[in-house]
Parts: sequence; C-alpha cells; structure tokens
Amino acid sequence: MAETQKQEAAMFIQAWWRGTLVRRTLLHAALRACIIQRWWKQMLVKLLERKRKLALDFYVHQEWAVVKLQSWVRMWRIRLRYCRLLHAVRIIQIYWRWHNCRTRGFIQGHYIFKESQLNLQLEISLGTQNLGIMT
Repeated sequence: MAETQKQEAAMFIQAWWRGTLVRRTLLHAALRACIIQRWWKQMLVKLLERKRKLALDFYVHQEWAVVKLQSWVRMWRIRLRYCRLLHAVRIIQIYWRWHNCRTRGFIQGHYIFKESQLNLQLEISLGTQNLGIMT
C-alpha cells in the first residue's frame, strides 16, 4: 500500500507540474497575443493618422488653390475696372485740355533754380496770341 501511495503522490506531483507548465505556456501565449494585438492596434492608429494627414494636406492644398484662384479673379476684375476708369479719365482730360486751350489758353513753362538765382520761362497762349515772359 505504501507503494501505491507513493505512485499516487508521484502522479499528483507530475500532474501538478504538467498543469503548471501548461498554465505557464498558456500565459506566455496570451502575453504574446496581447503584444501582437497591441502592435497591430498601434500600426492601425499610425495608418489612420497617415490617412488623416494626407486628407488634411489635400484639403489644405485645395483650399489654397481656391483662394489663389479667387484672388486672381478679383485682381483681374479690379484691374479691368481700373483700366476702364483710367481710359475714361484720359478721355475727360483730353477734352478738358482741348476745351481750356480753345477758350482760355494755356500756360507752359519751366524753371531753373541755381544758387540764389531763379531762371523762369513762361509761355502763355491765349487762343491765337502768344505771350512770352522771361525772368
């Protein structure tokens, strides 16, 4: 009977040891699975972040292009309006100068200022008469 008790005790110890080894193996497998899952989740987060960054860069590029295009169109419209206004001003100036020359005459001249001496030449045109003044 002592022999069977020893065998049962040995079998109990062996079963306990095998159970401990199996539990340790399962624990290591579970830890490795957790490590792999954590790594995979990090990779998914990195991929998602990269996709978000690319989408944001694309959106920013599109917005910049739209703003640039809008500014070009506004610039073109304002420039066109300015050129029309400048053309109208020039026409008005031409007619005004022509009118002044015909009715009042005009004054042309130039001056030279040297040290303390002023040299002035004026030509006043009154219709068909010319009057020159020199000082």
